[in-house]
Amino acid sequence: MRIQVKRTGGFAGIDRYAEVETSTLADAPEWHALAEQALADGRGTPPLGVPDGFNYQLTVDGRTVYCSDPRLTEPQRKLISRVLKEGT
Repeated sequence: MRIQVKRTGGFAGIDRYAEVETSTLADAPEWHALAEQALADGRGTPPLGVPDGFNYQLTVDGRTVYCSDPRLTEPQRKLISRVLKEGT
């Protein structure tokens, strides 16, 4: 499973992108479950965010959803954090 996160917005307006390929990871089932939960809570179109807040585009194996601060669900927050921390 390929999980991609694109973050836009924020005070400085600096975009950030990272992705993780889970096929070789020992904890792949945990990644998959978290990704499915995050996708289920996402929107098909970009939501209106707040001034200087972050907007996110989550793509998992070609399926894309959108979310934004401060309305991230806990699975979205965890997945975004992990991908941006561990991804390339």
